[in-house]
Amino acid sequence: MELKKLPLELRINGELMQTFAYPHLTLLEVVREHFGLTGSKRSCDFGECGACTMLVDGVPHLSCITIARSVRGKEITTIEGLAWEGTLHPVQQAFVSLGGIQCGFCTPGFIMTAKALLDRNPEASEEEIRHALAGNLCRCTGYVKILDAVLSAAKEVQAAGAQAAVS
Repeated sequence: MELKKLPLELRINGELMQTFAYPHLTLLEVVREHFGLTGSKRSCDFGECGACTMLVDGVPHLSCITIARSVRGKEITTIEGLAWEGTLHPVQQAFVSLGGIQCGFCTPGFIMTAKALLDRNPEASEEEIRHALAGNLCRCTGYVKILDAVLSAAKEVQAAGAQAAVS
């Protein structure tokens, strides 16, 4: 019996995208190979490193172990979906400014995980940030600059929230 590609419609970064895909393909495979969004990285393929983290309805998901069909009808956000009209998201900017990027392979996963945390809790403590990032692995930095970047981004997000509350 030959496996057939089936129609698949996903909402990615606010855009409805359609393709034909085998039913067993992961979200990571579909996003990278069918839609050309290669920012999320394929690393372990077992949900152990966090490099492939995407947000599904605002919640971090390991896209290498998420079947693409299981997230139909949900909003998927990839690293490409964070910048707005050429302006980096505060978490992205903090990683760049504070050197939270070394080789960059793990960076998208850290950024997506941090964004989800700060969306839920812009006043996250260092301990809460460490806990949230515990599922993401980096082989280059030793995590100090990554943690510094997220702490800095948290201050930016808090300031933006305070500014919005005043306006």
